[in-house]
Amino acid sequence: MSLQGNLIDFNLLEREVFIIVCELGRKIISAVLGEWDEELRQERDNDVYRHKGSRKSSIKTIMGEVEYKRAVYEVWQDGIKAGHAYLLDEALGGVASRHMSGMLSAQIVKASCEAAYRSAARAVSEMTGQSISHTTAWKVVQTLGAQADEQEKAAAKLASEGNGAGTIEAKVLFEEQDGIYLHLQGQSRKDNGPGKEMKVAIAYDGAEKSGKNRYTLTNKVACASFGGVAEFVERKEGVIAGTYNVDEIEMRILGGDGAGWIKQSRTDETVRFQLDPYHRNKAVLQYVSDPAIRKIILKHLYAKDIGQLMHVIEVEILSAGDEETRENYRKLQTYFQNNEDGLVPYHRRGLDLPEPPDGKVYRRLGAMESNVFTLIGNRMKDNRCLWSVKGGNNLAVFLCLYHTKKLGKYLDGLGSCMLPERYEEEVTVRMSAAKAPTHDGKGYDGYHQVSVPSSMKWLKDIARIKTVLSF
Repeated sequence: MSLQGNLIDFNLLEREVFIIVCELGRKIISAVLGEWDEELRQERDNDVYRHKGSRKSSIKTIMGEVEYKRAVYEVWQDGIKAGHAYLLDEALGGVASRHMSGMLSAQIVKASCEAAYRSAARAVSEMTGQSISHTTAWKVVQTLGAQADEQEKAAAKLASEGNGAGTIEAKVLFEEQDGIYLHLQGQSRKDNGPGKEMKVAIAYDGAEKSGKNRYTLTNKVACASFGGVAEFVERKEGVIAGTYNVDEIEMRILGGDGAGWIKQSRTDETVRFQLDPYHRNKAVLQYVSDPAIRKIILKHLYAKDIGQLMHVIEVEILSAGDEETRENYRKLQTYFQNNEDGLVPYHRRGLDLPEPPDGKVYRRLGAMESNVFTLIGNRMKDNRCLWSVKGGNNLAVFLCLYHTKKLGKYLDGLGSCMLPERYEEEVTVRMSAAKAPTHDGKGYDGYHQVSVPSSMKWLKDIARIKTVLSF
């Protein structure tokens, strides 16, 4: 937009307005907290809470750091002083204890799921009125991740007792599992070596067509952890039971690469194991160098003739011309013997599967490779990333929630506190488009108090537009 050849710098305009609005927002929050604190002071039990002045505090928000004062009280019980209390901080809950709003914490967690902590901190700082360091981003993820991790453990315990909270009913549940090797640091490196496998699992009840040759898994849940086998299986069951009504599941199809810990996930007789076709065929290519023998082995696999397949491998072991070839055939034989019950894909076994729900289809297994990368590998693998076991687990919880579109719901509960009903009504009325031109009560005329740069005096006229800045 230009006038007589003079260009208006829209970026400067946007930045200046953003600064002004953030300043106005901080003042409004500070004023509301002050009124709330005064209300709590007047309603308190004077015999228990004795007013002893006020103290300053602050909360980091998406608009910047909000400074406020709140009353401090001596707490008396049965005539004995029991300590001190800040009633406003208690009402604010986790917001006051972390000195950070739930909205800002949520922005940091989401950004940390997409990029390294340093990049996440930079992105949040650029998009909010708050300056965030990479150390702060890391601390937020660790603090909240530990809480999310405890919630997963609690859900696992409830699931083991048959008290899962899941409501989605599915007759068939598909599970796929795999591991990903991550590099460790610090004490975790001393305890476990240079790296450790993180176990990853997904579960879903089918797929919906989302493109010409594209399908999207439905009601997908995921979990990932460095934990041991028993702990991981319990955690995985907890995540599933948190979404699905497990009592309604008639059959589970479990896919994996044949690792021992995956096969231990078969919790009951309803689970049917399937060796992942990618790893199955990869083993043939890796251990069989003769193209003609490869073709014969694959032919028997596709014909579901497992007995003849094992016979061919045994013959090749006996007739191999050198020890290296013989050893490779033995490795293939052992691998197939250990996973013999999963060599034939589930859809070619003649299983009596219940009909899929309307709009859904049962797809062949094989989604795990891409999911391991999407869930964990893209954020935690390579790029010189080093992790502690605890820190890796904390981030992995959020990554699984993020990529299954459940992170928002979890983060909505961060730092939540109940405003007094009077404030709730004021916010509802003052932010209503229908009420915007009017004022109820004295309110807070922030547009009269915001400082405007002398070079942009015309912004004062904009600030006076009450339909825009009326609260």
